[in-house]
Amino acid sequence: MNVGFIRKSFVIFLLLAIALNVSLIAKKVDIKIVVTSDIHATVFPYDFINNMPLGYGLANVQYLMESVKGEYQNKIILLDNGDLIQGQPTAYWANNIDKNKVNLFARIMNFMKYDAVTVGNHDIEAGPDVYNNIKKQMQAPWLGANIIDEKTGEPYFTPYVIINRSGVKIAVLGMVTPALTYWIPEKLYKGLVIQDMVEAAEYWVAHIKEKEAPDAIIGLFHSGFGDFDPKDPNKKLVDNLSAYIAHYIPGFDVIFTGHDHLEHNKFVINKNGDSVLVIGPGPHGKNVAVAHLDFDREAKRKFKLSAKRGEVYKIAGLPPSVNYLNRFEKDISEVFEYSIQKVGSTTTDISIKESLFGNSSAVDFIHQVQLHFSDADISFAAPLNPDLFIRAGDIRVRDMFKWYPFENYLCTMELTGNEIKNFLEYNYGLWFNYMVEENDLLLNYRLDSLGNPDSRYNGTSMLQKRIYNFDSAAGIKYTVDVSKPQGERITIHQMETGEEFLLEKRYKVALNSYRGSGGGFHMVKGAGISQNELRDRVVDVNDTILRLLMIEYIKSLNKISPEPRNNWNIIPLDWVEKAKLKEVNILWP
Repeated sequence: MNVGFIRKSFVIFLLLAIALNVSLIAKKVDIKIVVTSDIHATVFPYDFINNMPLGYGLANVQYLMESVKGEYQNKIILLDNGDLIQGQPTAYWANNIDKNKVNLFARIMNFMKYDAVTVGNHDIEAGPDVYNNIKKQMQAPWLGANIIDEKTGEPYFTPYVIINRSGVKIAVLGMVTPALTYWIPEKLYKGLVIQDMVEAAEYWVAHIKEKEAPDAIIGLFHSGFGDFDPKDPNKKLVDNLSAYIAHYIPGFDVIFTGHDHLEHNKFVINKNGDSVLVIGPGPHGKNVAVAHLDFDREAKRKFKLSAKRGEVYKIAGLPPSVNYLNRFEKDISEVFEYSIQKVGSTTTDISIKESLFGNSSAVDFIHQVQLHFSDADISFAAPLNPDLFIRAGDIRVRDMFKWYPFENYLCTMELTGNEIKNFLEYNYGLWFNYMVEENDLLLNYRLDSLGNPDSRYNGTSMLQKRIYNFDSAAGIKYTVDVSKPQGERITIHQMETGEEFLLEKRYKVALNSYRGSGGGFHMVKGAGISQNELRDRVVDVNDTILRLLMIEYIKSLNKISPEPRNNWNIIPLDWVEKAKLKEVNILWP
């Protein structure tokens, strides 16, 4: 018997069998793309602000990934869609206090083996020292095709990444909402140009098709679903552009949304008649968005996307990964110890609810801090957290995250008296309705088809605008007459010092950097200052975030007794009192 011939025949048979098996396996491939978004530092199953456990977050997402790893070993892609490194005390601790050489968020992304991450506006808000470190330390590429280095003209972050799974070649293009320049002081992105997403999408889709020839193109956009008019390409939103791009820029198979904190799972028909899956998980790791993609193998090792469907999969309720908790046990302990540090004490309860109908001790204390740390004549500030309640007694670091949840900076700008008045006219137009008679609604609610406050939200009614857009002013005495239309309702009587308030005079105004950069459009649509001119009006931007200024101020006093300033009110008073009695079941967005 010819042993060599048998051995050779067996090898040939084995190779043919393997080739046949591979061919059969690769004939159809199903890929799962799993996406998290707007985690806002909910990386541990604990709410360090409210001192309570959570049933969701990245620790719970990791449990899911470990559970399906064996079944879909080489068929899963894990992505994050931005706003990862801001929110909980975890973020400030990791970015500014932790002495580890590798940032916590980079360590977590590396541990979970994310394939790519898109930059969010709040990630840029952490400042260049932080985002540059994470960019170097994170093994997954940090995507931002429309964030351009002013010096080189090239993307500052990775524009896109090619991911191969089971022979399928998938391109993932990441972009951030261009509206971040309306919210963040220039010093935090100095040297960077934020390009229009539509323009960038058009360029990169063409580039990817020509240079990479992928089997599918995925958009990982830190930008909300938004809206579009299929007959008017000029009609588009500033910040939420995912649906617009899905329709007007053909080439995407799936677009993952973020930023708007909403769940989405829809198909948008693009202008060529093809369907684009547009899907988003919502915030904080309560869900993941999953795109199920089925590919059929064609000639020359190419695959064709034959079917796709979206699923918003609920994470809330899954246990956290034990491996994850063990790996980051020391970090969890250190964040907890940081969050319970004592700042000072308060002799009174601090609540935000009263701020809907006039002066609020909680908001007026922010005014007090802003005026203390600036040489401003006037201050603008808003309630920021609808759930703010701090009981009389010790104030801890975690309480300050309730009081001031955002990483805003103290900004001082120069505005004329007329611009200040117009700012307030616009502001209170967002907040209050035009009341013709005493039974009209005072607050600007979302309405149902009958014109009544929409009470679908567990029996409560939601306001039209988010509360951080409801600024009040300090340093002046004024009234808001809701029986008059917007533009005629603000009367500024005098400065709080007793001096005359003059419409022609220029005043220094203290406000947060979000508002000073154009956030909420109070400056542009209200004060009438163009977006380009805003930077020229800035006198100073403090180097310390406002929450830390508040902590510093409370520590200097040790004990505080916040009280309302009583420098403004709403009239007619009897109409307002009547509205207070009936407008009590409100869900603040």
